[in-house]
Amino acid sequence: MDLIPLPAFDLTHTFLIAFLALAIERLVGYPQWLHKRFGHPVEWYGSLLNRFDKRLNTPEKSPLWNRLKGLFAIVALIMLVLLITLPLTGFLRNFEYSAIVEALLAVPLLAQKELKRFVRRVADALENDIIEGRQALSHIVGRDTTNLNVSDVSRAAIESLAENTSDGIVAPAFWLAVFGLPGIAVYKVINTADSMIGYKSAQYLTFGWAAARLDDLVNLIGARLTGLLFASAASLTNPMATSRSLATIWHDAKKHTSPNAGWPEAAMAGVLDIRLGGPRIYTGRIVDLPWMGDGRKDLNANDIRTALKLYNQSLILLMIIIFFCWLFV
Repeated sequence: MDLIPLPAFDLTHTFLIAFLALAIERLVGYPQWLHKRFGHPVEWYGSLLNRFDKRLNTPEKSPLWNRLKGLFAIVALIMLVLLITLPLTGFLRNFEYSAIVEALLAVPLLAQKELKRFVRRVADALENDIIEGRQALSHIVGRDTTNLNVSDVSRAAIESLAENTSDGIVAPAFWLAVFGLPGIAVYKVINTADSMIGYKSAQYLTFGWAAARLDDLVNLIGARLTGLLFASAASLTNPMATSRSLATIWHDAKKHTSPNAGWPEAAMAGVLDIRLGGPRIYTGRIVDLPWMGDGRKDLNANDIRTALKLYNQSLILLMIIIFFCWLFV
């Protein structure tokens, strides 16, 4: 008899978990009272990673040694998460309704409701006042928003929506559908680490190297699925938008500095017939990124709302796909 009960690899079970988790999170999100009382898993990951950062990160010393310490921090966090989630999942699978419990545990690791709320807040604020729009945008992007005009704010909000649809929903749902609760938990460890230390700054260029590379790897499938979801969802109302989206992915996705972000951004730009990307300012430094799409450059709050409609259609399509996978696997 195993000392630690490990979950069997069962795609029928994990597809059901992914469908239930997406449905529950779409309806109720992660309740604020739970957040206030217990915090959030991403915050727990961040707190542990911050300790590793303070104790191990020495950018002034050997670059190779600092890379190895960064890799050790990520592996240690992943092992800790697996030591918790694998036995827990194995134990829950002994019960008839374990899929519901596992889905509830996975809900905080998805972000459909929160992402929609934050992006919609930008559109609402922008319609009222440009300064309010900039302030609302500053909560979801890392760039300097001080001098952005209406078009810049709208573009940045749509880009954030496109990229975070992949990082915050599609990619974690994919790993949940394949490996269950341990899969999505490990994905969020890597994604959180990348958002905290995966920068090319002097402080994190070496220590955050492993986090950035692992994040690129675990998002390869999710980013491409997101792009295809945007293009496919557009076909429900505008088949021409689908062909334009696929063409934009083909021509522009590879231009992005990230191996993944170009897919959802190019797909979104193609469907909406707009331009995303272009120059922006990070920490006082101009970063000249390539353009995605060849449509309109002058955007406004209505374009954000149109992007949110596509977002909703795409996630409904994702749930339908996962449901049919559960039925036929």
